[in-house]
Amino acid sequence: MYEYRWYQWLLFFYIYCFAGWIFESAYVSIKERRLVNRGFLRLPLLPLYGTGAVMMLLVSLPIQDHLVLVYIAGVGAATLLEYVTGWAMEGLFKVRYWDYSNQRFNVNGYICLSSSIVWGFLTILLTEVIHKPVERLVLGLSMGTAIGLAAAISILFAADAVESFRAALDLGRALEAVTRMKGDLEELQLQLALLKGQLRDQTSEKVQMAQEETLLRAAELKASVAARMNGMRGAAPLRAVEATAAVIGELKDEAAARLEELRSGKAGLLGLGDLKEAAAERQQALLDKLDALKRRTEELGIRHDELRKGISPFKRFYLRGILRGNPTAVSRKYKEALEEIQRDIRNTRRRKTDGTEDSRDRKH
Repeated sequence: MYEYRWYQWLLFFYIYCFAGWIFESAYVSIKERRLVNRGFLRLPLLPLYGTGAVMMLLVSLPIQDHLVLVYIAGVGAATLLEYVTGWAMEGLFKVRYWDYSNQRFNVNGYICLSSSIVWGFLTILLTEVIHKPVERLVLGLSMGTAIGLAAAISILFAADAVESFRAALDLGRALEAVTRMKGDLEELQLQLALLKGQLRDQTSEKVQMAQEETLLRAAELKASVAARMNGMRGAAPLRAVEATAAVIGELKDEAAARLEELRSGKAGLLGLGDLKEAAAERQQALLDKLDALKRRTEELGIRHDELRKGISPFKRFYLRGILRGNPTAVSRKYKEALEEIQRDIRNTRRRKTDGTEDSRDRKH
């Protein structure tokens, strides 16, 4: 029974890939309450199920008369496949496309006891019930028809698999890039907070000797900057870059105004003549630091734009398919970056659906 030709094994693989897609898509669609094209590919195929079914057949058909051995073989083969596949995919693509971390008796979130138990029963169901009509269907095809069908599906499968693989690699690289950018942005915001404190301290010195008008302006600036800095926490990279640039602009304007006052002699009129030169030097140093931060902020904006440009509509099509087809996908190391990319994909799709387009997208 298990001595099949290569093209018959190939057809078995595709049939069970399709059957797995039907099962998974139906289950996840019901759970998510929306239609979900489940899986890694855009074709209605789940290679993990096809590979698992073929592996189960290979290990169980020679011992199909011993159901206990069939069960044990199915548990072992399927569990090993699921663990290796999950580990390899997360290592390559930086994303875990299924996660059993919340299940009891799991191993690194890739496999769990309840899933392995089910695999064993599915192996018995496969060999005793499901595979028999599938076998009759495939063996009923002529050699030419079977080879032609296997070849045609293989071409489509290979093309889809290559593009999906590339998209998944691009997603992994994007996660790393967004995470690096957020790290640089956090460092920049820390430096900005220090400069904000420096400006506040310098303003406090001046407040003690200046008019009420200066005090009011400093208080307004402090409140505005504090509000913007608080708004940056947890913001998406692009919004945080824009907010940071705005804060730097306000601080630069205030520092430049104070420097002009010092250079114009107003400080002397206020009784600060002896401190004028030192204050001007501190103010100029502050302006230089703000200029450097502004350049770094502009660089972050350019990096964000380059990242968006690198995702072509074709790549976005596959990325959207991967993310929508795996709604439970997680990334332990790049959690925030994955959420940011998921939001960007959803927002782009929503703008296209509504007939609107972001100004940045028009540039791209």
